[in-house]
Amino acid sequence: MAAHRRSTHRKPKQRPLTGSAARTAATLALAGAATAGSVTGAGAAPAEPAPTAAQVRVKVDRLYHDAEVATEKYNGAKEEAAAATRAVDSLTDEAARRTARLNTARHALGSLATAQYRSGTLDPTLRLALSSDPDAFLQRASYLDRVGDRQSGLLHGIRRQVSRITRVKARADQETERLAARRAELREHRTAIRAKLADARRLLDTLTADERAAYERAADARHGGGPDHADRAANRVPVAAPNSRAARAIAFANGAIGKPYVWGATGPNAFDCSGLTQAAWKAAGVSLPRTTYTQINAGARVPRSELAPGDLVFFYSGISHVGLYIGGGQMIHAPRPGAPVRIAPVDQMPFAGATRVA
Repeated sequence: MAAHRRSTHRKPKQRPLTGSAARTAATLALAGAATAGSVTGAGAAPAEPAPTAAQVRVKVDRLYHDAEVATEKYNGAKEEAAAATRAVDSLTDEAARRTARLNTARHALGSLATAQYRSGTLDPTLRLALSSDPDAFLQRASYLDRVGDRQSGLLHGIRRQVSRITRVKARADQETERLAARRAELREHRTAIRAKLADARRLLDTLTADERAAYERAADARHGGGPDHADRAANRVPVAAPNSRAARAIAFANGAIGKPYVWGATGPNAFDCSGLTQAAWKAAGVSLPRTTYTQINAGARVPRSELAPGDLVFFYSGISHVGLYIGGGQMIHAPRPGAPVRIAPVDQMPFAGATRVA
């Protein structure tokens, strides 16, 4: 009976398909696979169309602007890192000097202790009673009092030195932490700048030669280039600067015309925008901070209607670009990667403010 139940549940043996039955099964399998493929494909996102030349121009302009913003942040972090490095070095030197003085004081205290140990410690009253020469003992007692005062002074001095060294080392540790944070910022901004410039180059590489040339012409026009740029640079009219320092700053900027834009550069062979203005005013004997957003606070603000040669002119809402005003609605500035230092109209970019340095 059990054998009968097992036999009734056994699966029937599959026989291989042959002839027309096999062909029919193969056709159905291929049809099913095609249907499954079409269903899967229906859910996939269509390929994104390539950007037009106009879209590329907009994206590249934005990338260059963002790279300039990141460049100014990089410049600021670099300046702060340099200041932190100087502070750490100074504190390290101070700690070393104070440690040397501490070691000298400790050595003197050790010498006094050794001398007193060797001389014995008889009670002064007993020494006076036993002494055959009371006057000589009184003289020695006065000397021992002075030695005690000196020992006390040395102890106080050592305590002061230890306390000061502890404070100096704590400040050095704080500056070291600040330096590490600034260096991390430097790496972050450097990576952002390089990525944005690389993206801009990749986008420009998608343009045809004619489209690329059209973009460069338009960008040059926005930043003061174009057919008349060479004429403006070659026929520089002497500027009536308000003072000798402004005249020297403008003379330096004139001498930099044609030199390349390089982010983070302060000369003498390449500049970014704030590097150029800093170097120009340095030539005039004036020390400017490194970044656009600190240079705008380096002097008295002036309205656009009262601009004078030598004034710093700033652009964009984030104060991310700066030039040196030379009069007649013109400035000298370092525009962007691929565009050298040049003369340009002030009204080519969104004006954000102006500062008179001297």
